[in-house]
Amino acid sequence: MQVKTPSDSFTVMTDIVLPGETNILKNLFGGELLARMDRAASIAAGRHSDGITVTASVNHVAFTQAVPLGSVVTVEAAVSRAFNTSMEVFIDVWIENRFSGKRSKANEGIYTFVALNDDGSRKKVPGLIPTNDLEKERYDAALRRKQLSLVLAGKMKPNEATELKALFV
Repeated sequence: MQVKTPSDSFTVMTDIVLPGETNILKNLFGGELLARMDRAASIAAGRHSDGITVTASVNHVAFTQAVPLGSVVTVEAAVSRAFNTSMEVFIDVWIENRFSGKRSKANEGIYTFVALNDDGSRKKVPGLIPTNDLEKERYDAALRRKQLSLVLAGKMKPNEATELKALFV
């Protein structure tokens, strides 16, 4: 099975925030942003796995900056780590003021996707090799995030989470 890099799955979606997508403060609804993030992450996961993927979990979302009406929103997604049949996808959300051209990072998220065969059974995914410092940082942290999720779900004993435990010992 071929090993891939995050750039193989890199996905960019750009759109504008319209009035029907905003709350009373004229900012993009959080749920609308989550849907955009999910679509971009789904495409990235599908590119990495060469097939069908489904969202397994939304592990983290940070709404750090409001996305105002009329903003140009760019959602960038790429697989940050591949496991056996699952992939972690890191998503960065950028907003651009259409008049000033100023671009800033507004939000980020981390989703987990599972690859499936046509019959719905889990499908093995290619490995992933990070190629730059940011990709390596996200790759390394992905295992700790996975172990934390497994511990919290009761699927792994805390003493078995060696990568996570190394942060504290």
